[in-house]
Amino acid sequence: LLRIRDWRARGFAIGVAAHGIGTARALQLNEVAGAFASLAMGLNGLATAILLPLLIRLFW
Repeated sequence: LLRIRDWRARGFAIGVAAHGIGTARALQLNEVAGAFASLAMGLNGLATAILLPLLIRLFW
């Protein structure tokens, strides 16, 4: 759709958007994409765990 050819960018986007199933699929498509999808999924979880309590305190 967007014609992104860089496997690192593709993998990172898949990891953030599709989580576990998408990460597994990215690993099937390309080793680099799978690595970046795993990294993105982990960073997304870490950011959520850190930012969500702060946002709850700010708006609650």
